[in-house]
Amino acid sequence: MPDAAILYQVAIPNPASHAAEVCMSLDPGGRPVVDLKLPVWTPGSYLVREYARHLQGFAAMDDQGNSLSWRKVAKNHWQVMTSGVATLTVRYQVLAPELSVRTNHVDASHAFFTGAALFLYAVGAEEQPLRVTIVPPSADWQVTTPLERLAGEGWQFWAADYDTLVDSPIEVGTHAVYSFEVQGRAHTLAVWGQGNLNPQRAVADIRKIIEVEAELFGGLPYERYVFLLHLSSQGNGGLEHRDSCTLNYPRFGFQAPERYNRFLNLVAHEFFHLWNVKRLRPAELAHFDYDQENYTPSLWFSEGTTSYYDLLIPLRAGLYDVAWFLKELGETVTRLWATPGRQVQSLSEASFDAWIKYYRRDAYSLNTQISYYLKGALVTLMLDLLIRQRHDHQRSFEDVLRHLWAEFGRPERGFTAADLRATVEAVAEMDLADFWRDYIDGTVELPLAEALAPYGLRIVAEGGLDTPYLGLTSRMERGQHLIQAVPFDSPAHRAGLDPGDELLALDGLRVTAEDLGARLRDYAPGDTVTVTVFRQDRLQTYEVILGPPTAGRWAVVPVDTPTAAQKQACLAWLGAFPT
Repeated sequence: MPDAAILYQVAIPNPASHAAEVCMSLDPGGRPVVDLKLPVWTPGSYLVREYARHLQGFAAMDDQGNSLSWRKVAKNHWQVMTSGVATLTVRYQVLAPELSVRTNHVDASHAFFTGAALFLYAVGAEEQPLRVTIVPPSADWQVTTPLERLAGEGWQFWAADYDTLVDSPIEVGTHAVYSFEVQGRAHTLAVWGQGNLNPQRAVADIRKIIEVEAELFGGLPYERYVFLLHLSSQGNGGLEHRDSCTLNYPRFGFQAPERYNRFLNLVAHEFFHLWNVKRLRPAELAHFDYDQENYTPSLWFSEGTTSYYDLLIPLRAGLYDVAWFLKELGETVTRLWATPGRQVQSLSEASFDAWIKYYRRDAYSLNTQISYYLKGALVTLMLDLLIRQRHDHQRSFEDVLRHLWAEFGRPERGFTAADLRATVEAVAEMDLADFWRDYIDGTVELPLAEALAPYGLRIVAEGGLDTPYLGLTSRMERGQHLIQAVPFDSPAHRAGLDPGDELLALDGLRVTAEDLGARLRDYAPGDTVTVTVFRQDRLQTYEVILGPPTAGRWAVVPVDTPTAAQKQACLAWLGAFPT
């Protein structure tokens, strides 16, 4: 490997301070000014997160230790005067108080680093090789990262360029490490935190997920892969990287079957991303601009298609049965149909506006936007079933993935939205202009029932069918019964109730979050009720005309008398017909 042109040292002398000390050294190359920047976002999490807010104590020196003049010219941009300087050394501290998969976290038990939130980069030198030295606070702390470790003493690692560094999370501490091999490739599961995880079971199940996904794409495109798993009392999510992923899961979420199954979905999702988005990615994300938003209309494919397969992969791996798959599919349908925003925001628009909407939800988001994860998964489902039906199950959406992988993923050249559509049409052997217009670029209701019918499945309404419809969701918060959301055009919405109102009484009698449903069952559709609330500390009463009952959820279940063709189709898709 070539010598590193840029050197970093990350020390954690006092973990209780929740901070890391970073030292960066490089040759200015004769430049009179060196521009240094910190990314404002990290790939995989499409929101400007302003990582620079945690950087402090910036200082610059020459090779003799003399202070150099510098100035800050933007929120994440420093300029250092380097005329006549042979080596520039920059020191700074980064506060790390937030435990998530996309931030830095340091405490007495460990340190976790996301490259984009920690390492400055020299503008114009992003493609130069790097060396990173980690200095733990104690000799019993170890380092786990997908970065290539250098021979010799200490924890020294090498990266080919800045993109690689950003894409390589670092875990430092006394975490447990479990090593295993799949298809001749080395894998590591590093676990920080205490909980009820059975690591042997987890490794065995992760191995099966890897094998199924590798078969889909025709092999594993790496030499070593690292799973970093944080067990915590908060958070539930993951962030994909090129040769690793970071997972955050509730520490006691591994014994109850439904919670463990969702952990498997999380693993399958983030691992699937090593193909779909890390190597096979939209043209707009082919080269990262760390300084600002990187817009693309195709996140529905990058995330939504991955969400469809994170349900399907564990089923294929034999980790749960068809009944569980259909239960989760029903919950996905429920979330879609409970979101009025699906009729306002298209899938391509949701992808493009992820930066300003998806991660910045408010009380009105339910009515104005749709998740590209959620609807993208169901659109992929429809395309998969359409292709299967059209080609007598000799083709599926997996052929789309394999074609995209061969043409764009393996050579790592970005695909356009037009490339994506053309590939789906080529596999389906049909014009999908109407499909794209209605379901991806438009807001036409997804015909999910029609898509599932050839497979002997139907969608049925469940829950809430005995309760007149008021049209709001609420919960207790700090002793107050607060309205959380008011779906568009619901009775509560038409009457003027708003999110944030404190719900006090129904027809003059106190009502709580626990008894609201029971109280409503005393009325009939068409009845007028008075709802009393505090709004901005002002007592107000609204008259609401209750609507007919609406389903609280929907389930995907087999038809009563499936035909042989329906059973065969479902068998070809899911491996079994539900009983």
